[in-house]
Amino acid sequence: MTTNPYGDEITYEDGVIRIPGRAMKHFYGYLFSRPYSPKVMKYIAEFRPEVVHCQTDFSVGVFGTIAARQLKVGLVYTFHTMLEDYAYYVTKGHFDRFARHAVRAFFRVRSYAFAEFIAPSEKIKDYLRSIGIDMTIPVIPTGIEFSRFSPEKEDPKKTADLKRKFGISPSDTVIISLGRVAKEKSIDVLLRGYARFLKKGEPFPTKFVITGWGPAEEELKALTKELGLEDKVIFTGKCDPSETQDYYRLGDYFVSASITETQGLTFMEAMASHLPVLARYDDNLVGVIQDGKTGFFFYDEDDFDGKLRRLLTLDPAAKRRIVDAALQAIDVYSMERFYQNIIEVYTRVRKKNW
Repeated sequence: MTTNPYGDEITYEDGVIRIPGRAMKHFYGYLFSRPYSPKVMKYIAEFRPEVVHCQTDFSVGVFGTIAARQLKVGLVYTFHTMLEDYAYYVTKGHFDRFARHAVRAFFRVRSYAFAEFIAPSEKIKDYLRSIGIDMTIPVIPTGIEFSRFSPEKEDPKKTADLKRKFGISPSDTVIISLGRVAKEKSIDVLLRGYARFLKKGEPFPTKFVITGWGPAEEELKALTKELGLEDKVIFTGKCDPSETQDYYRLGDYFVSASITETQGLTFMEAMASHLPVLARYDDNLVGVIQDGKTGFFFYDEDDFDGKLRRLLTLDPAAKRRIVDAALQAIDVYSMERFYQNIIEVYTRVRKKNW
């Protein structure tokens, strides 16, 4: 069950129920749907689920909680989003401390409805423990279908067409950042670091491609102009999720300054796309990135300059070793591993409700 981005009707096709919702323009266009519908509840009851698994907190998430209670089945919840880091969208910077306490209290109360919490990383498990949630919390990274990012599946013509569309020369070495364009992603740190890199002289022509959309886009475009980077930085705008792999293929290296990730899915997608990764240090990424072996860490915009230069001047053999090590490191996050782990949780929760 999910929201319906395609129309204003409730639909039920191929086992997927879609509920219409109202777009929240200042929050990535998130669709906020009704928390209950008799028609949808009828579809769910006819399906007769043995476990309900919620992946979101509001609207559809609330509906899932209600459905589990009515059907008397176990409820599982995966904590995907550090809502504390998004509180400023509501508070605009005011009463931030109060808002964070409110978020923590919300999750403590919500936790009583769940048979199990799932954390996608150890960092999230530690956070949940720190706010007082003491129930079972298995750590299960979200599974990724890595095969679709393989360079073997690249359509060279599509890549060439995209490069022409965005004015990327075949001789350009492309540094790419992909994801939400928002304050918490700290893309401004990347832009300032890239400006320092260029000021000291680039070893060969580069372009910095920012793919995604969000509330910080205009602010970052203004910063790009302020830093004199208009001819070096390309904002591609939003890309359809089904085409994400095509945009990774524009790049030669992947960079990110975000320290709000719950598990770093974009980092793993970039690795699966054979792109060496330069990431701002975050405890949550230590299991994915081993500095100097599967990728590189930087700490601030000053450090970004030197690390980027080191990354771009790797010899082909060293670059190949990093790509190979990265592919081996992300194997534990494959869809097959995820399936095995999640079935164990479902079996355990189902037995609790026999």
